[in-house]
Amino acid sequence: MDYGKFLYDLHKKEHEAKKRQKQVQIKEIKFRPKISIHDYSFKIRHVKRFLEEGNKVKITVMLRGREKAKPELAHGILERVFDDIKELGEQDSKVRRQPWAVSTLATPIKTIKTGEKDAKTQNT
Repeated sequence: MDYGKFLYDLHKKEHEAKKRQKQVQIKEIKFRPKISIHDYSFKIRHVKRFLEEGNKVKITVMLRGREKAKPELAHGILERVFDDIKELGEQDSKVRRQPWAVSTLATPIKTIKTGEKDAKTQNT
């Protein structure tokens, strides 16, 4: 086999493999400790939509002024968010604290597709 043809075939295979890969993006949603109920539910809908699409979501709770002295307010918001999205996503990294914010990463839960599920039940 010609070495040039070999390199050409190798390049084509790599290109096809790249085409089939899914690019995972990191989306970010920012909350505040004194967020209203409507704003919170609106942002939670966005988080759920991002997770359903297969993207990771960075959840940031921004702190201003005297809120910086009480990071437990931000931890409360994060707990509430993960409680609301527990069927779609889970916490991926530990909570990171910056001087002005508290943030963490949520990743989508892997779901078994119906075709794979049927094949597993037939084998057992």
